Amino acid sequence: MRDVDFDFDDELDGDAGPAEDDGRARSFPAFGPGKRIGRKFADTWWGNSWIESMERTALDPEQLKKGRRYAFAGQVGSITVSPGRISAPVHDGDQYTPHDTVVRIGTLSDTEWDRLLDRVAAKAGHIAALLDRDMPHDLVNTADDAGVRLLPDYGDLEPECDCPSWDHPCRHAAALSYQASWLLDRDPFVLLLMRGRAEPELIEELRSRNVGRAIAAEEAEVTGTRAEEAYTTAQAALPGPPAPVQGEAMPLAPLLAAHDAPGIDAEALGILAADAASRARRLLAAAPAEVLAPEYHAWQDAVRLASRMPRSRAAKRLGEASGRAGELPRAIKAWEYAGGAGVDAVDAVFVPPKELASRVTEALHETWEGGGAAPELKNWRNRWTVGRQGQIRYGRDGRWYPFRRRHGQWWPAGPPSPGPADALHDVLKD
Repeated sequence: MRDVDFDFDDELDGDAGPAEDDGRARSFPAFGPGKRIGRKFADTWWGNSWIESMERTALDPEQLKKGRRYAFAGQVGSITVSPGRISAPVHDGDQYTPHDTVVRIGTLSDTEWDRLLDRVAAKAGHIAALLDRDMPHDLVNTADDAGVRLLPDYGDLEPECDCPSWDHPCRHAAALSYQASWLLDRDPFVLLLMRGRAEPELIEELRSRNVGRAIAAEEAEVTGTRAEEAYTTAQAALPGPPAPVQGEAMPLAPLLAAHDAPGIDAEALGILAADAASRARRLLAAAPAEVLAPEYHAWQDAVRLASRMPRSRAAKRLGEASGRAGELPRAIKAWEYAGGAGVDAVDAVFVPPKELASRVTEALHETWEGGGAAPELKNWRNRWTVGRQGQIRYGRDGRWYPFRRRHGQWWPAGPPSPGPADALHDVLKD
């Protein structure tokens, strides 16, 4: 197979638009050949969710690997999407006649569509997101609340192909599924069409529901003050502004020091007071408060407080009191990147699911396909060491954390990523 470099995003945005749209079936021209190195297959979370549902049921990882190569090499022809199915001719590369390949997915019943559209129409943000070709997690959660599954789950995708292979899926169906994720990346209405409804009819049904809701609201009894009555009512006097604060602002530390008591560290007390004031201000502003989660233990709380003034005497005392003073600088760096989850990633050692470990190791090896010799890759539990200076770790929160060796220790090297290839890219980019 010959690899050809090209601008992947331009290929999707330019050449992959719908060539035909009759309302119930849409055809998309074939993608050109190309490749990626060190990136996820799809660009969106829902595109990758589609891929995961297909990969979880695969019987032979080798067929998935060949399918990825077929997809990148442009061996999938024009893709047609219609309710319950996607189809395309898929070439083996060395044969003139392609294989007729289909991937089937269950459609939603009329009752399920009614429940889903009622929930979506009630939230203007869902409609706006779809029109912007976005599928927020909240929309999928809304569907789940209505008892409707939008994204395919384990066993929901059923591949068919006229090739002689008995694999499930074969390499042709895998290639078609991988390229289908690129279509989903750019237009979530493609997924809704697979589930049974085309974009024009969905927009019309949502519009009808909004009109009906507006009419019902107008007919409902309105409580409150009528406009003409409110207009003729004399305006009440507003209270006067509050009196100005007298005197200059006083720094907190000297104030505490002036009232220092035996056994009380004024600087440490100042940090605690400032931290409490900051969290209170966030609560009053209705912003996400920096409140300790139940899983935060004493070490993570010590790191959180020390990160506010890392070079203070109080930070040093926090490290000594925790018994881990030598580890505090590294933990503070982890907190700066990812909070308590980042601190946990420094210490956590556990055995991830076997299927995840094998899938990640294969994906990291494939990062260098066609890109030169790969460095040595070693896996121990939830940690993958690349060469001598780089490491990525799978956190208990499901994210991937990059680390680099520094002074004989593994130090956090950046914020966490949703996938191992992205974290590896952060490790190797410098």
